[in-house]
Amino acid sequence: MNESLINCVEEISLNRDERVKQLKNTIETLQIAEEISRHGYLITSSELADLMDINASAVTSRGEEWSWRNWIVSRVRREGNQILWQLEKIDNI
Repeated sequence: MNESLINCVEEISLNRDERVKQLKNTIETLQIAEEISRHGYLITSSELADLMDINASAVTSRGEEWSWRNWIVSRVRREGNQILWQLEKIDNI
């Protein structure tokens, strides 16, 4: 096997490994969201932004209620300077 073919095979393997790693991270994120929803936990804008991998200001600018993946995200209340959000599973997708 020549060197360029070996490098190409290694690159494809690494890309696949990286894609699988990203999928595992996505599943972990969805499992966290499921647990938050199932237990009725309220989370802050910054926690929700971390979960969604977006900026916290992008969370608050979306409004009072919107959908994200399999959940309806609702602004529930404010505690001090924190906005609290609730995730509710969408049953019929």
